[in-house]
Amino acid sequence: MTNDNAQRAPAPSADADQAALKLEEFLPDRLNVCANLVSEALSHVYGERYKIGLPDWRVLVTLGQFGMMTAKAIGIHSHMHKTKVSRAVALLERRKLVVRRANRADLREAFLSLTAAGREVYSELAPMARDFARRLLETVDAADRAALDRALKKLSERSAKLAADIANRPSPR
Repeated sequence: MTNDNAQRAPAPSADADQAALKLEEFLPDRLNVCANLVSEALSHVYGERYKIGLPDWRVLVTLGQFGMMTAKAIGIHSHMHKTKVSRAVALLERRKLVVRRANRADLREAFLSLTAAGREVYSELAPMARDFARRLLETVDAADRAALDRALKKLSERSAKLAADIANRPSPR
């Protein structure tokens, strides 16, 4: 036995190999990596020109789509934590892209909407984002796009159900 052989770990057994969690094959991680890569590429569309990050962009685009919403509604729609929404709204307010109006029926919340400058940024960003999405989707055969859309919807719905099931489990004693 040479010194090299003594330093090598034993080869995993077939059972151990089956039990190993291979990150590069693990669907949740593959989806996360894909989402991160897409977000990073998309951030070049809006980040350099408008000096905003992903949470800011998502708030801006959500308000551009719906007009007026509360921060809580933005968080629900965009699946962002309230802290991220709050920070993004604060930045967009400082940049005079978003305005806050008190909700007279509930003073604990405010209605948010884009300012004229915010609407202008949105009107420039939206076509650029749609073009980015079109260019990204070109890699998927036209015949497969509907199946991809269905698969993403099913995975999202199933993930939401699994998260709710796990959250509602009784805690172990």
